[in-house]
Amino acid sequence: MAKFVIPQRTVYRLSLYFRIVERLHQNRIETVSSAALAKAAGVKPTQLRKDLTYFGQFGTRGLGYKVGSLVTELASVLRTARFQPVILVGAGNLGSALIHYDGFAKEGFEIVAAFDIRPESAKSGNLNIPIVPMDRLKGFISEHSVKLAILTVPGTNAQAVTNELVGAGIQAILNFSPSILQVPNNVVVNNVNLAMELENLSYFIA
Repeated sequence: MAKFVIPQRTVYRLSLYFRIVERLHQNRIETVSSAALAKAAGVKPTQLRKDLTYFGQFGTRGLGYKVGSLVTELASVLRTARFQPVILVGAGNLGSALIHYDGFAKEGFEIVAAFDIRPESAKSGNLNIPIVPMDRLKGFISEHSVKLAILTVPGTNAQAVTNELVGAGIQAILNFSPSILQVPNNVVVNNVNLAMELENLSYFIA
């Protein structure tokens, strides 16, 4: 089935399934039932099976899923089995923190460069990641075949920077700015609004 018809929430849940079965694989568990996997992921078994059938038949009725095979298949679907270069735009405090986060590399992603309007004042620390001026953005993306970007610029600049990213060939953006970005249909944006998440959590505090 063509990639563009797969719901975005399904792709998100596949990432969740992948992390669960990866832990099972590390613990040398050979098989897992759809019920057990669904419970660990917090979804219904019918939802789990529906999500996985977008990409083929992974399990065997009555026997469950072979954990090793499922890890391999999901890694292939999510493209974590090969290196994915990522750029970051906005090397301020938040951008600097993300540059220092080592969890990206563990999942098969690496920030290969950061861009900022004032690269001389950016905070890359001791990491070997170049801080590049914005006027080199388009050339770098083309030269290194980058498709993923992390956006950590102020909301007032977010749309203009997004337009540059899309024009340069970026296909997916992890957006930490508070702005709702306007992008073409072939570009995917995942929004991470930290203030909104705290607001949501505060609702449940007695």
